[in-house]
Amino acid sequence: MQVKLYTDGSARGNPDGPGGYGAVLEYVDSKGELHTKEISQGYKKTTNNRMEMMAVIVGLEALNRPCRVEVYSDSQYVVNAFNQHWVEGWIKKGWKRGKNEQVKNVDLWKRLLEAKKEHEVVFHWIKGHAGHPQNERCDELATTAADGDGLLTDEGLEL
Repeated sequence: MQVKLYTDGSARGNPDGPGGYGAVLEYVDSKGELHTKEISQGYKKTTNNRMEMMAVIVGLEALNRPCRVEVYSDSQYVVNAFNQHWVEGWIKKGWKRGKNEQVKNVDLWKRLLEAKKEHEVVFHWIKGHAGHPQNERCDELATTAADGDGLLTDEGLEL
């Protein structure tokens, strides 16, 4: 099954302040009907990179069977790491980079690797959302979630 996953994260400009992520899953069911599922959550004391990763992770974790997933993100941090094979290099170096500098967000990188392992995942960078309405919706979800501190999720993903 083909799934499109649109994502965005927001740290509201303050790494010690509130943050949030938004994800929109878009897929066609076995009857040929288009469906979407929105997921978002607010966090306290976070960074934008962590929220960008969380948006991808929870989108992949919401899938209940192996799928081909096209991930559309405006985060070069997430997209470049997979497209340029940085993660594989980090693993080989014991999650270090450069001159033994610790890789940031190792907990989330490991969770992302686990979340994507059953799926065929391709990452696409969407510069500034580039007119993609679903990425704009993710930005709205991330901002709303950052301003709150609870889980805002649309249940009922049926593949």
